[in-house]
Amino acid sequence: MKIIGTAILVAALLGVSPAIAAESNSTDSDRPRIGLVLGGGGARGAAHIGVLKELERLRVPIDAIAGTSMGAIVGGLYASGRTPDELELLVDSIDWADAFTDGSPRSHLTFRRKEDDEAYPANLELGVRDGSLQIPKGAIQGQKLQLILREQLLHVSHVKDFDDLPTPFRAVASDLETGTPYVMSTGDLALAVRASMSAPGIFAPVDVDGRTLVDGGLVGNVPVDVVRDMGVDIVIAVDVEFPLYPPDQLQSALQITEQMLTILIRKETLRQLEGLGAQDVLIRPDLGEYASTNFDEIQSVIEPGRTAAAEQAGSLTVLSLPEEDYASFQARRLQQDRVDETTIDFVRIVNDGPLSGEVLLDRLSTEPGDRLNTAKLADDVSRLYGLGYFEHVGYELVNDGGESGIEFTTRAKSWGPNFLKFGLSLEDDFEGATAFNVASRLTATGLNRLGAEWRNDAQIGTNPALSSEFYQPLGFDTRIFVAPRFDLEQRNVKAFSGVDSVARYRITESTLGLDLGVRLGRWGEIRAGAFRGVGEARVKIGDPTLPNEDFDRGGALISFKTDTLDDAQIPKFGTRSRVDWLMSRPGMGADGNFDAFAGAIEKYWSWGSDDRNTVQVGLEYATTIGDDLMVQDYFTLGGFLRLSGLARGELSGPHIGLAKAVYYRQVGHAGGGLFNMPVYLGGSIEAGNAWLDRSNISLDSTIVNGSLFAGLDTFFGQLYVAAGFSEDGESNFYLFLGNQPR
Repeated sequence: MKIIGTAILVAALLGVSPAIAAESNSTDSDRPRIGLVLGGGGARGAAHIGVLKELERLRVPIDAIAGTSMGAIVGGLYASGRTPDELELLVDSIDWADAFTDGSPRSHLTFRRKEDDEAYPANLELGVRDGSLQIPKGAIQGQKLQLILREQLLHVSHVKDFDDLPTPFRAVASDLETGTPYVMSTGDLALAVRASMSAPGIFAPVDVDGRTLVDGGLVGNVPVDVVRDMGVDIVIAVDVEFPLYPPDQLQSALQITEQMLTILIRKETLRQLEGLGAQDVLIRPDLGEYASTNFDEIQSVIEPGRTAAAEQAGSLTVLSLPEEDYASFQARRLQQDRVDETTIDFVRIVNDGPLSGEVLLDRLSTEPGDRLNTAKLADDVSRLYGLGYFEHVGYELVNDGGESGIEFTTRAKSWGPNFLKFGLSLEDDFEGATAFNVASRLTATGLNRLGAEWRNDAQIGTNPALSSEFYQPLGFDTRIFVAPRFDLEQRNVKAFSGVDSVARYRITESTLGLDLGVRLGRWGEIRAGAFRGVGEARVKIGDPTLPNEDFDRGGALISFKTDTLDDAQIPKFGTRSRVDWLMSRPGMGADGNFDAFAGAIEKYWSWGSDDRNTVQVGLEYATTIGDDLMVQDYFTLGGFLRLSGLARGELSGPHIGLAKAVYYRQVGHAGGGLFNMPVYLGGSIEAGNAWLDRSNISLDSTIVNGSLFAGLDTFFGQLYVAAGFSEDGESNFYLFLGNQPR
């Protein structure tokens, strides 16, 4: 089934292998000039590759190409000198699910962006400017798509007139202001192709020549007239649009809306096709109801394209060249220019973002004197994009005064400079115990050229909280920083008499602090600071004769955090750890001597086909030392993956320990097309306890729990349905959505 927008809503992207020089093809004056038109159609457009394979088998020379959306991508790459075989290999090698996202690999994120990623898994970011919310121009900004296109068209980046490509080329987009076609014949080929496939609402528009451009399928999905204007005598047109639904399938408002959009697009297509003459050739691959969004099986549409072209062999054979002439024609088209042998003479940044160019240059690994390396350039771009400030980061190979260099370009997020992220967590045991929190984070950026940020968090629900931190780097290398902060939180803690719970306290605590920290690359940070805080502990459920407490904190802390996980929510590789030491003393405003230590580490390994099998091992230990310890000094255990057979927070004490081993396997996907969500099945074994006295800590006193669960990686974070079991026969059932419990 197709989704709204069919062929206009999604465009494919293709990128390819190394390089060649742009050299115009000469054509024989005694044969007709042949133009190829490649229409848009999302994933269905991979059929164009099959058509090209058959045209080359039949030795049909192509003198000009015009393409729209996916047709512009395939056509632009072929016009640059690529072969159908190269395109087919590329289609098979691309991770399409990843290509249709914008985010950098997590290893390229700054540590602060990793913290955002962990705490706020919802894939939604809004801007705040002048007191109003700003929405991104598209669900996908096209960062990765543009980077792939840039890499694969780098060999012709010096060609600014598309008539000077190995095959003259035109890309068709829609001018969003006028609603008319915009034919691109000059400029940046990678950008032109990207503009042609900017499906409105899905991909952000592209600014070219002062125009705001979107998918050309809106106004010219099969641009026959464009290739005619290139001076060809014969047109070969390939139409891969989605067919109209038959009446018996128009059963919903969605399907009817889709049908209306398809009719609107089809109307212009039919007008273009009516202009084909008797000498022209129309190829319509039989793709059935293959969806324009079904990139998971995109390779399967190549052969139908070849078959459809073969069915027109009678009309195409008369256009073929003798074998020797066609070999000469192809040799000119495929002449190679090795850009990978280019030595980089300079590196510079064209930056319209909030950060100093020096800050950005410090993030790059490419240096003058290096041999051009597209993989390294892609990593540099990804690291700059991982700063979280930019709508787009790209690069170009430029020539300046006879020297070759790399020019990185950044474009600040148009919906900034302040950004709002969201998160939620829900845990329900189906017996009335529910924990539910909704949180948001507002980060003000661009406060100065060193990259200062003001982060503000608000959470409502079971554990309300407010926090604010001003983060100020102290140099252009951004490694050392200061961070004044404020925190206010509420939490529930059980009080025990022996092994029996006698009350539940509500703890409210507020803290002011000032930290000095060091950024440890992109994988961690260490902080040391001073703080002052006040709080109260009030009995909410249980023995009303138990005392309520007011308390004061004041002292120093040291915090060390690391994160090398490949994914914040359902990792497959990497390590995450945290060690905190807190000292509270009367001389610094505290009501007594108090020391707390908390440490946790989790490690992930994966193996098998596509790393579908994952094991997590985790250790956690926390302890307090002090005079007259009270319930506000306690740590808690219980809940999913924290002794799963017990309710959330069922155990508490000044000392806790937990060890766990978790196994999960990706067993498939839910949804389809671009909206596939991985599905997991797994189980865990967990051992730990909470102790009132350190002398009671022993292996004999640990309790063993386990769980079985099914999980789904959703837009809001992971979704789990789980059953937890304890060694004494207790069990719990969980519905969990949001941040993974730790």
